[in-house]
Amino acid sequence: MMKTATRFLASLSTLAVAAASASPAFAQSSDALVAAAKAEGELSVIALPHDWCGYGGMIDGFKAKYGLKLNELNPDAGSGDEVEAIRANKGNKGPQAPDVIDVGLSFGPTAKSEGLLMAYKVPTWDSIPADDKDADGAWYGDYYGVLTFEVNKDIVKTSPTDWPDLLGPDFKNSVALAGDPRASNQAILAVYAAGLGKAGGDATKAAQDGLDYFAAMNKAGNLVPTIGKVASLAQGATPIVVRWDYNALADRDTLKGNPPVDVVVPKSGVVAGVYVQAISAFAPHPNAAKLWMDYVYSDEGQIAYLKGYCHPIRYQALVKDGKVPADLVKKLPPAEAYAKAVFPTIEQQNASKTVITTGWDKTVGANVK
Repeated sequence: MMKTATRFLASLSTLAVAAASASPAFAQSSDALVAAAKAEGELSVIALPHDWCGYGGMIDGFKAKYGLKLNELNPDAGSGDEVEAIRANKGNKGPQAPDVIDVGLSFGPTAKSEGLLMAYKVPTWDSIPADDKDADGAWYGDYYGVLTFEVNKDIVKTSPTDWPDLLGPDFKNSVALAGDPRASNQAILAVYAAGLGKAGGDATKAAQDGLDYFAAMNKAGNLVPTIGKVASLAQGATPIVVRWDYNALADRDTLKGNPPVDVVVPKSGVVAGVYVQAISAFAPHPNAAKLWMDYVYSDEGQIAYLKGYCHPIRYQALVKDGKVPADLVKKLPPAEAYAKAVFPTIEQQNASKTVITTGWDKTVGANVK
């Protein structure tokens, strides 16, 4: 069964009464691990654009704290590309082999089943919700977001409010996905959300219903077969982009009203997606990879996600301990906007991923790139 957005709403409620007093510090990385990572001297990450989820600040913070060199591979890679990069570089010890990956929830278990991941439990392991981590430590959730419509208000005067709106004649050559639905977790879940947004949406049929929905959109001439980004949104090439809330809100800040951006949580088919971190079983810099994980799941790393409008996986622990800055909470959308959000289970995501990635070309026929 899908979970609702209870965890997020409960966290906001708790925050209102959370004490601001200092809390006991979580365990820190051991001196031995820090020394071993510094001896390796570098870390290779993949698919971490600086404008995604606060990663720019997190990367800068990690480098400043530990002085390691970071090799930033293919910032725009999708989750499938990241896993393939591990497969393709099993025997590689150079900087082109990723040490760590950040992928959609459904990609964690499949990568583990292939023997591609190294088990490691960070010092803050106990404060990561059990539903969002592999019991053996092969992968663990780091943040989550909700799919929204990011709208260029200079071009689209009346914003869509729900999935059926995007099929209407007012949105010819206007709607883009933020990734290739044959490889990108964000795009796969967008297709799933569209199917779930169908009248009487059924989770067991959402993947196929989503494919049929985008086939209708493509036939109507509303789908733009271009991966939507902030630049294409601002230029008007993709006036509406189906995008994670944290990306859309960050774009709104970046553009500073030129053009004005509307970020709409749809009325139905509100899907939340958890992303997970994992270490490659073939990591050339395994100690640096472990140190990166420790940093990502530290209070500092988790608050960096919040600065990028992401919902950090340890949010409730941070709230409980009075660690969330009040100014960051004020920048978040109202909690009510997420009231209908659902979290597809791993089983649902795995099943829908197979249907969508294998069925897109046949059903929709649009080469998104």
